[in-house]
Amino acid sequence: MKALAIGGMPDHVHILLSLASEISISKAVNVLKSNSSKWMRAQARQFAWQEGYAAFSVSTSGLDGVIDYIKRQPEHHKKRDFAQEYLSLLKKHGVEYDPAWVLG
Repeated sequence: MKALAIGGMPDHVHILLSLASEISISKAVNVLKSNSSKWMRAQARQFAWQEGYAAFSVSTSGLDGVIDYIKRQPEHHKKRDFAQEYLSLLKKHGVEYDPAWVLG
């Protein structure tokens, strides 16, 4: 896998990856979470990942827009918080969800 963009805020992260066809999204997330957790522990930092994650695909023609979106997270969150952003992404991509469960 290749990281194309990484960025976020204290309460969440956005990672744009290019995955080889033989790597599942769940495997990629597992590798990212486990390796970053090990690194954080080696830095003697308090850190924990949440249990779940969300993944969305993007076409090649949409890469630049997503990269820009990831780079500008602080600007986005001046307008809306993580919960608002996440629910907006779910709606935009037609993902059905139960509001009682989606954000814990």
